[in-house]
Amino acid sequence: IKPKVEKQDSQFVVIARRFVRHRLAVISLVLILLIFIASLLAPVITTFSRDAVDISAPTRPGPPGIAGSDGRIHILGIDNLGRDLFTRMLYAARVSLSIAFSVVFLSEAIGVVIGALAGYYGGWIDTTLMRIAEFFQTLPRFVLALIVIALFGASVTKMILVIAVLSWPQLARVVRATVASLNQSQFVDAARVAGMPPGAIIVREILPNVAAPIVVIGSLDIAAAILIEASLSFFGLGDPNQVSWGAMLNDAQQYLRSAWWMSAFPGLGIALTVLSFNLLGDALNDALNPRGEQAT
Repeated sequence: IKPKVEKQDSQFVVIARRFVRHRLAVISLVLILLIFIASLLAPVITTFSRDAVDISAPTRPGPPGIAGSDGRIHILGIDNLGRDLFTRMLYAARVSLSIAFSVVFLSEAIGVVIGALAGYYGGWIDTTLMRIAEFFQTLPRFVLALIVIALFGASVTKMILVIAVLSWPQLARVVRATVASLNQSQFVDAARVAGMPPGAIIVREILPNVAAPIVVIGSLDIAAAILIEASLSFFGLGDPNQVSWGAMLNDAQQYLRSAWWMSAFPGLGIALTVLSFNLLGDALNDALNPRGEQAT
């Protein structure tokens, strides 16, 4: 009689089980997916245009549930120009998320390349790149982004570039430390003996083992990018041709007492999205780093 061999779960299943333990993170992931899908399907979900003005109340905000001149209901009300808040919330989510994901993609590409080169080669390359990273890490991201946007003009592209250039140092340092610890591993030495070039060793052998911190830091950087973008737009430095949650808060400043909904819903959108990405990052860290979970 052959002994029964227990089938071991795949690594993905193990990670998924650890992640599901965090109920708030699961709820946050569902909320993020809902916001993302709703922003993509904005033209289908809402019957209003993003900048369409309801002539029934062109200079006075309307409360949630108010009916427009054509009889259609404004679920979240209208702003001071008679524009549907629910529609603008959906399109603002699209802009904020697209900027945040673009920033993270670009900043992580920079951070991974610099961190991998510093950790693999060491020596003067490591010293030089890490001093550059430390310099950028000491710069106040929001203040510098505020100055650059104010000097060179506001646009989505400029905002993405500025925030990304200021966001890569933390990931670079983490990648550098991980790559340096893996650089002398047996599988890396075997790849060198086999004649694999340094670039291939970094990409094929080392970076797959650095995926966990990249994913975790990326989710946290998305939340930070949303906050920076919203802050810049709140100060009037966002793209004037786009609508974002920060720009909606800027429009609502003078109506805080008379029209609470103009500021409440954009602020709630920012708070829930940022909190969701932070909770998601914490849960991913626990799921991908079981040793850290056990230590706690």
